Amino acid sequence: MGIFFPERRAPRRFSYEPRYYNPEREERLRRRLRIERRALSKRRHPRSLIYFLILLLIALYVYNALG
Repeated sequence: MGIFFPERRAPRRFSYEPRYYNPEREERLRRRLRIERRALSKRRHPRSLIYFLILLLIALYVYNALG
């Protein structure tokens, strides 16, 4: 099959070894980010609901005005 399909070169392996890794610090960072993400989603929720209602009211107004 070498005539029709030339052999492909494989990509190089990635062999990175971190110089310093602290699992406790990483876990604290993940926990903090998770808490911040939850708080941010709770904060955004009412605002997006208000925008949705305003958009719905505008759409209903245009629908009634044209139809």
